[in-house]
Amino acid sequence: MREIYKKLDGVGRRQFLEYAAKSALGVSVLPVFNNMLEAAPTKKKGPKGAPVTGKAKRLIYLYMAGAMTHLDTFDLKPGHKNQGDTKGIKTSVPGAQISEFLPTLAEEFDKMAVINSMYTETGAHGPGEYMMRTSYKEIASTRHPSMGPWIQRFRGRQNKNLPDTVLISAPARHPSSGFLDPSFSPLPIGDPNRGLENTDTPAYLSENSFEKRIDLINKFDKKFQTKFKNQNVLAYTDFYSQATSLLSSDELKAFDLNEEKAEDRDKYGRNSFGQGCMLARRLVENNVRCVEVNFGGWDMHRDIYDDGILPTRTGILDKALGSLLKDLSERGLLDETLVVLTTEFGRTPVINQNGGRDHHPGVFSAALMGGGIKGGHFYGKSDKGGQSVDADGVLPADFNATIASALNLPLDKEIFSPDGRPFKVAHDGEAVTKLL
Repeated sequence: MREIYKKLDGVGRRQFLEYAAKSALGVSVLPVFNNMLEAAPTKKKGPKGAPVTGKAKRLIYLYMAGAMTHLDTFDLKPGHKNQGDTKGIKTSVPGAQISEFLPTLAEEFDKMAVINSMYTETGAHGPGEYMMRTSYKEIASTRHPSMGPWIQRFRGRQNKNLPDTVLISAPARHPSSGFLDPSFSPLPIGDPNRGLENTDTPAYLSENSFEKRIDLINKFDKKFQTKFKNQNVLAYTDFYSQATSLLSSDELKAFDLNEEKAEDRDKYGRNSFGQGCMLARRLVENNVRCVEVNFGGWDMHRDIYDDGILPTRTGILDKALGSLLKDLSERGLLDETLVVLTTEFGRTPVINQNGGRDHHPGVFSAALMGGGIKGGHFYGKSDKGGQSVDADGVLPADFNATIASALNLPLDKEIFSPDGRPFKVAHDGEAVTKLL
């Protein structure tokens, strides 16, 4: 076995270990994580971070994949030819208007701080998503962590059984835990309606047989670890122990939306994003620190109004996020839960020849809610036509620095990657302190 293991490359070793564990236990609860076994442990050194005073303890991160249009959501230009067919409606804050397609959020606007001066360096989806989630440009030599793993890195593990970070409907290219130790890897959930799948013991396997297989794999691991004292092997074993502990934990119910009343599920919308937002609420109630929910379909190059694409997408967002804000507020969770709404860039102010809007990194919108954020206002602004930033520009790194500050994370502390390079939670970004 020693010779076989030594001849395997990185992917082969991972597959070998997964196969061995699954075969011995007869269960399948192992998600595939980026860099699960290839990352080295983080070195604890670097200068102390600057003092911050954020009050948020949890993060719900809502990502609009495909580039959400700013002129048709939060950055209206009434009377300008670029506005298109979208009209504005009043909000709960006098003088503030947002899109007619967001009536629920209009009622909850007093909880929202909308940034209408976001801008970025790229108009390509992949690099734009990566930069928004990590604050760094995507490079071949290093994969940078997303916000959830950063929180765990600075604050330590919060929940004994449940993971600290859960990704709902996330893309395969998600940066995940980046170069951090595998123990920081998020748990991916493909479909929130189905929750955490493959957690039941197979019908052919009795509880006694299951425990015997656990004992067998532990004996196997002990001999294996003695012969191969490798940090990656230990990391895999630790993860598997956490997975088997979760199998027998009552906390698995946190992933089951069937525990909710049917009318409450209807309130969020019976779609992947709506149910994902409800699952996010359930998870933060059960002490999960960070939940990301992804919602695609915003890449609207044609028939943005005539085909009903825009009203459909904004309607789903409005119902889900509005219900989430109401629920968190009523349950006393919003003050300590930071809710983030963002996307990779905006869309062209000028409607193209196909009746749609194209990629536009020059300016776009994002929003922060709860978690010590001052709600009920717009920050920054674009020019008259929604073409570029007019005042108080905010880069992705600045946006992430604001999130990190709200979560009381040190902006200046350096964490070293396996190749010895120093990185910070928000790169060189500066927090927008007026929002905190």
